[in-house]
Amino acid sequence: MSTDFDVLVVGAGIQGAGAAEALASNHYSVVILEQLGIAAATSSRSSKLIHGGLRYLESGQFRLVYECLRERKWLLENKPELVRMVPFYIPVYQHSKRSAWVVRLGLSLYSLLSGLSNTDSYFRKVPPSQWDSLPGLQREGLLEIFRYNDAQTDDAALTRNVVASAITHGAQLICPGSLVGAEVTGDGVRVDYVANGKLNTLRTRALINCSGPWVANTNARCTPPLALPPFDLVAGTHILLPLSLGDKIYYVEADDGRAVFIMPWRDKTLVGTTERPYFADPRDVTPTPEEESYLLQTVQKYFSQARRLSEEDICESYSGLRVLPEMAKSPFARSRETIICSDNNKQPRILAVAGGKLTSYRATARKLLSKLEPTLCAQPPILPNTQASKTASSSSERERNI
Repeated sequence: MSTDFDVLVVGAGIQGAGAAEALASNHYSVVILEQLGIAAATSSRSSKLIHGGLRYLESGQFRLVYECLRERKWLLENKPELVRMVPFYIPVYQHSKRSAWVVRLGLSLYSLLSGLSNTDSYFRKVPPSQWDSLPGLQREGLLEIFRYNDAQTDDAALTRNVVASAITHGAQLICPGSLVGAEVTGDGVRVDYVANGKLNTLRTRALINCSGPWVANTNARCTPPLALPPFDLVAGTHILLPLSLGDKIYYVEADDGRAVFIMPWRDKTLVGTTERPYFADPRDVTPTPEEESYLLQTVQKYFSQARRLSEEDICESYSGLRVLPEMAKSPFARSRETIICSDNNKQPRILAVAGGKLTSYRATARKLLSKLEPTLCAQPPILPNTQASKTASSSSERERNI
């Protein structure tokens, strides 16, 4: 079978962007097929954080936290224009479900996993004499405040940056383009897709399904489809308030014990997130009034400046979808590990990515590259010089200025 590309990546969120960059930088020919736009869904609707996930220690996800902290270090060193360290503050009250010693234990483990030689991993207790540097923070019942460091980013800008890097290394982008079907043949994958109002066909050695909340829909268009593990779509909402709390990020408890971030974002305050099961079309996910009220009330619980605000004062709100393994546990307690499925462990033709963190996109890309090496190393890399490549190239021009 003549082949147009080594790999087709479906989806230009952060996972698809990372996979394309890793493959292209290793001299494989790659084409990205994206139906809406770069970072059009979950990858522009996160909490804007590059972090290890302090709260994941509660559910014993030590490997994930370690991996994310290692990736955070790399991103801080290599993308300082997009990722920066920010001080985080955790206030502990008499009513807090996590006592001061539990918070201290969690921060100690977080520091250990980050690397004790890394000064950014240090945390400390803020003495009461310095509490005035946190204006408006509720003092009644306040027992202790802890300070540690983590990182913040513009998630959409980071995703665009990674796609641009992939294109610089030779990747092609078809956007908008929709997968119609993909069929595994004897030595590759035949792909039918729609772009510019026309049905097109290309042939590739392998396909990676990085379509986020559409992962099951994309999988259903593959022949044969993969046996995906059962998972749920979980919506998370953020709100943006006309409020300035300085350059600090606060990590607080909502009334139900969930951890909520209150953080600066473009001269306002971003608050999130919630977690609720979602069963409809991913394109239609929107915040509910109950979620907006829940987040606003959480801010008002901790900051006097917010008590003058009502739901009508919310500047903006958005919802993103997480792909989480199906469990009886609440979404808050479920694993955030990336799930990678394949049609063949020895020489896969189709891979699917479910879940995954913004912070660890490079780690996921390395795993995908490793799984595909037996398939891709069977023949020399392809140098695209076909009509399919030209179609992809012309489509990519519209997204090149990123």
